Amino acid sequence: MSQLKERFKKEIVPVLKERLGYSNIMQAPRLEKIVLNIGLGEAITNAKALEAGEADLAAIAGQHPVITRSKRSISAFRLRAGMAIGVMVTLRGQRMWDFFEKLVTITLPRVREFQGVPRSSFDGRGNYTLGFKEQIVFPEIEFDKVDKIRGLEIVIVTTADTDEEGRTLLELLGMPFVKE
Repeated sequence: MSQLKERFKKEIVPVLKERLGYSNIMQAPRLEKIVLNIGLGEAITNAKALEAGEADLAAIAGQHPVITRSKRSISAFRLRAGMAIGVMVTLRGQRMWDFFEKLVTITLPRVREFQGVPRSSFDGRGNYTLGFKEQIVFPEIEFDKVDKIRGLEIVIVTTADTDEEGRTLLELLGMPFVKE
């Protein structure tokens, strides 16, 4: 069991229960899953981009990604329904906890001129979305082997009902939010 998950169960859940005024520890919000996504619009014309994106995401997540396909055709982009346009991974359980711990302790501090993550990236239901302009901030990616810098989106899905509950959960888990 990861140290973060153990700390969550022993220390963070009682604090959440007290701060949010719950009568039972099972009401406390928790992490449900983490979804990583790389959009590869260039895969329409460059088949190697899909392979490179897939390899990068597999290295970052430690799990084989799924290819996402377009739902409809858009003639302006020369896109037909069913064409591969990205890769994604859904992390749950132990891999999710390990990834979150690595994200907070290793990856985010490596970002150049890092001031903290924005507080406004919640969706209204307690889920948080974080975007990276380049995948090379992750230590698993070897800079020499990268063919092109690509963006990466991370969605942290929680069981929280409101943004405030989700923010409290992520703050207690160590997410470095921007100081207000």
